[in-house]
Amino acid sequence: MKYILVTGGVISGIGKGIIASSIGTILKSCGLRVTAIKIDPYINIDAGTFSPYEHGEVFVLNDGGEVDLDLGNYERFLDINLYKDNNITTGKIYQHVINKERHGDYLGKTVQVVPHITDAVQEWVMNQAKVPVDDDRKEPQICLGGTIGDIEGMPFVEAFRQFQFKAKRENFCNIHVSLVPQPNATGEQKTKPTQNSVRALRGLGLSPDLIVCRSAKPIEMAVKEKISMFCHVEPEQVIFIHDVSSTYRVPILLEEQGIIKYFKQRLNLPIDDQPSDLLMKWKKMADRYERLLKVCSIALVGKYTKLSDCYASVFKALEHSALAINHKLDLMYIDSTELERSTEVENSVKYHQAWQKLCKADGILVPGGFGIRGTEGKLQAISWARTKKKPFLGVCLGMQLAVVEFARNCLNWKDANSTEFDPDTKNPVV
Repeated sequence: MKYILVTGGVISGIGKGIIASSIGTILKSCGLRVTAIKIDPYINIDAGTFSPYEHGEVFVLNDGGEVDLDLGNYERFLDINLYKDNNITTGKIYQHVINKERHGDYLGKTVQVVPHITDAVQEWVMNQAKVPVDDDRKEPQICLGGTIGDIEGMPFVEAFRQFQFKAKRENFCNIHVSLVPQPNATGEQKTKPTQNSVRALRGLGLSPDLIVCRSAKPIEMAVKEKISMFCHVEPEQVIFIHDVSSTYRVPILLEEQGIIKYFKQRLNLPIDDQPSDLLMKWKKMADRYERLLKVCSIALVGKYTKLSDCYASVFKALEHSALAINHKLDLMYIDSTELERSTEVENSVKYHQAWQKLCKADGILVPGGFGIRGTEGKLQAISWARTKKKPFLGVCLGMQLAVVEFARNCLNWKDANSTEFDPDTKNPVV
């Protein structure tokens, strides 16, 4: 088993999940079986109880596990089926160790972060890495894993510091994803955050084999040479990934920078230097995505619109279906509260801008949600879609409200409602 650890530096949300998924895609295109594990340092047992604004939408696996969105990226990119134990959290590890302690498995020893927590992390990774995730039910050959250096994440970093020696150098590789910011004042790409991030990681006992630099614009060669010199790696070990129009372009960028040749040598992999037809198909898909001329605009009327990850499943479903029919998706996020009469009184500009967006959309989608806030705005949008004969899709709460709207305006049951909002309604249509 080969293990590839993806760590993050400078900021979270930098794209570790996409980069890990893209590396997995490249290795899979070389004929290897790949699995993936996501490590989250929070103390929650899983992502099921998070507010959408905390970590975006919950991704639900086939076994019912409620996990981090990155596992959705892994499944989409790698075409695999993961399990709830492919998402490790601090809460799960501590719960596992405390249960063993209560059971007496440690024979009265003092239970400590080192070695008990760190050993539990290593065992969990080694056991989960062997679980088949492809349709052929064969054991994977490569295990990708991602974590970040938060204060709660220190036991994980220490676990992998130990693990690199247990697994042996030819079976363990560390990829560090860092940010290269470009302040508007100077327009110069700054390497200091990456230098500090790599230095901090080395201080914890992990030395990156590859440094993946994230930036808004393509990075200049002089910056690459500077990072190489100050971070004590060869220039070919510094990889650049700038912001692109589609995340599906990322595997192509990695492959163009010689990552297959590097992994073949570094991990002694039984693969060719060239990717297979799978990556060529991927390239065609990414090219097609960028050449789309027809646009389809969809208004997403929700109440968590400040963070697009809150509706990640809706966005991905729409993006993939638009690509399937050769259209570019223009997804307009509309805060449902801004469609309500109360907003017209408080801030008429916001109100009219929201309605303007809604009116020019080709279709309207009302997703799920909780609580009564914003439901009036969603009802207004649903009513508009019905009366103007706009294509409409209601998901979860959106479907409930479509039933309520029809009952109120077509059947004239003015107090029709869902018992979720009014338990005492005379017409409980849901």
